[in-house]
Amino acid sequence: MANISSNLKYLRKKKGLTQQQFADTLEIKRSLVGAYEEERAEPKYELLKKFAEFYELSMDELINEKIDDKWKPKPKGDPGNIRVLSISVDSDDRENIELVPVKASAGYLNGYSDPEFIGELPKFHLPMFRQGTYRAFEIKGDSMLPLQSGTIVVGEYLSNWNDLKPGDTYIVLSKGDGVVYKRIANKFKENKTLKLISDNPVYEPYSIPAEDVLEIWKAKAFISTDFPEPAPSPTLETLTSMVSQMQKSISSLHGNKS
Repeated sequence: MANISSNLKYLRKKKGLTQQQFADTLEIKRSLVGAYEEERAEPKYELLKKFAEFYELSMDELINEKIDDKWKPKPKGDPGNIRVLSISVDSDDRENIELVPVKASAGYLNGYSDPEFIGELPKFHLPMFRQGTYRAFEIKGDSMLPLQSGTIVVGEYLSNWNDLKPGDTYIVLSKGDGVVYKRIANKFKENKTLKLISDNPVYEPYSIPAEDVLEIWKAKAFISTDFPEPAPSPTLETLTSMVSQMQKSISSLHGNKS
């Protein structure tokens, strides 16, 4: 939320309002306006939503865009322009990591933008994730082996879908499939569909229309109670093959020198 303070200050002056006039219009204290603009405090979700509506912006634009004289709003159909994200905070006004268990996945499709639904999800914090917005999803099935069914994947909210990196893994929420964890094969700007790939080759890749995508979260970590199995000990046949390969490499090196 690094851009909020400068955006609020710029937008207020653009409308020709003093801090007091803006405070009176939004029915808040003038001291709060000064604190927000000077980055001494951050407005809570409901107030941010109110600011965005007042300036006729999306929450994503107000929070993540640097708004100045050179800034232009994104076309509404641009995949980089994502709608309002509902979050929850703790008593110290820190963003929680909400957990979406498998049993809540169906409800998440309908309640992902509902602050009350998000507020009822289990919540936790991880010390390595202090900056950014994160959410955790319990995955089901064997399509992303070696991650087992029941593994919890922690994702960072991707506000600009043009930042997708082909080959990386993401949690994707879409109208048709709900919550899925997949590897992504392409950027949105290259196509009007998003191609999703499973790490388990048994499952065929498939594509979903861009207009069906609701949220994307970049996978950053996973939590699992299944520990990896140790690597199998090399057999005599394997060792013999390795020695043979080494001898061939050494002979090739000698041949190149001569």
